Parts: sequence; C-alpha cells; structure tokens
Amino acid sequence: MTAGGDHAGKLVTVGAVSTDEPDTGVYPAGAVRVSGSMEADPDVTGYGGWIGGYTVLGSSMYATSYYLTLDGDVDRTRPTTYLVGGGWGDTTYFETTRFWDYPKLPNLIRQYQLRADGTLSRWDMQYNNANGTVKWANKQSATGFSAVKTMAMISQTLTYDTFLANTRGGALYTIRIPRTSPMKPIVKKVRTSTWQAFDSLVAEKCGRYGTMLVGIDKDTQSAYAYAVGHANGTATVIQGLGKVPATFADPVYFRRQIRQGDAQMLFGE
Repeated sequence: MTAGGDHAGKLVTVGAVSTDEPDTGVYPAGAVRVSGSMEADPDVTGYGGWIGGYTVLGSSMYATSYYLTLDGDVDRTRPTTYLVGGGWGDTTYFETTRFWDYPKLPNLIRQYQLRADGTLSRWDMQYNNANGTVKWANKQSATGFSAVKTMAMISQTLTYDTFLANTRGGALYTIRIPRTSPMKPIVKKVRTSTWQAFDSLVAEKCGRYGTMLVGIDKDTQSAYAYAVGHANGTATVIQGLGKVPATFADPVYFRRQIRQGDAQMLFGE
C-alpha cells in the first residue's frame, strides 16, 4: 500500500524482484495504517479481476474490495467498502486466515489482531447465507505479546494457525494458535537475536512444508529474503537468500493470495 493509497505489487524470487503496475487511488492518501492479506480473484465474468480484504483506515476497520476492468484499470463504478467498527487505532498487526475446505468455508475463516499493549485477539467469521451478512463473533484474547514487533502467518490448517513473530529485542518466535476454545497460544523460540530490524514480515509457501520469508526494514527501505524450513523451535533451518534488489519505501505491506481454493495454502509449521 503506497502513501498515495495505491495497491502496488512486488513478486520476490531468489535474487530477483519484479514490480506490477499499481492499482491507483484505491484508498485515500495516507489513510491505511494496517492491512491484512488480500484475496485476488482473476476469474470474474465481465471484469479483469477482483481484490479484497480487511484494512484499518485511521482508527476504524473496514472490509474493502474493488474490481478491475478488462483493461486492468480500477473500476471506479464498483467500489465496495464496509465499516466493521471503530476502536482499531492501536492495532499494530492484523491478518485474516482462510482455510479453504468446501463446503465448510464459512466456518474456517478467522481474524487476528495484535494491539500495541500486547493483546492478541481472534474472531470467528459467521456467515448468514440467507441474507449475505457477515458477523465477527466469539472474540477471544491472550495477553503477553507486548515485545512483538510484527508477525507473518506461516500456517493455516484445519486445526491451528501459526505466526512467525520477531521482537524488538531481536528474537524470532512461532506462535501457534489451536482452533479450539478458549484461545491458548503456544509460543516457541526459533532464534535469539538479529531479527529486530524488520518492521514487516511477509511469508509465502515454499515447497510442501517450508516458507519463503521477506523481512522489510523501513528505516533503510530494504528487504531480505529467507528460506525457512518447517518450523521446529530452535532446530528450524533458516537459509539467508540475500538482500532483495529493490527499494521498499511504502508504509504498508501484505500478502496477496488467490481466492478460494488457493494452491499456496501455508503450511510452515
């Protein structure tokens, strides 16, 4: 997300990066503070695609989406932005986890929020198929994460979700959250130091069990890529892939995934 409110894209591979043409004017300039991952559906009849997700604009949470014309431009006639609620001004991280398992899809989507005071919260998404409404329900929280600087989701499974988190002191942890109630995160240390510089972490599936991780340092506007083996505490294998050959000067970063039936379902732990 650029400072001007555009959606821009970078595809990072080992030793290289390609940049997409931005979708311009998606949001008001400077409004977006935090974004969860975005779904992209390239197969929408009569359109060039659809992109949507959840974003924090100012101190409020919104469900936002837009369509692309067949020429690839943002369709200004069909913006769809819905207010979820206020009170999100202290959000430092947000993510939507989607486990596609038809026909159970409505029961397998959850939202996660990390607040500045170290409170990690989770909501279940409940869908009313009769009227098409969506309800955030069954909010549960756990405290004790005030040292976390940022996170990235690395697993989305039927029974648990897992995040990789770095701390201001430089440590790297996995935070596994079983899908049972009450919410009881399971924290494991992966590394003890050197990870404090990264302000954003973006993860994608690498192979069957691994993760490709990009850590973004906003102070130097640079990023580094890593191949992370299937997470197993301090025994986790992490291979540095070097500095990403691009400038990372934008304020907000997120992962984009293909909508419904994503072949890149994360399974990094």
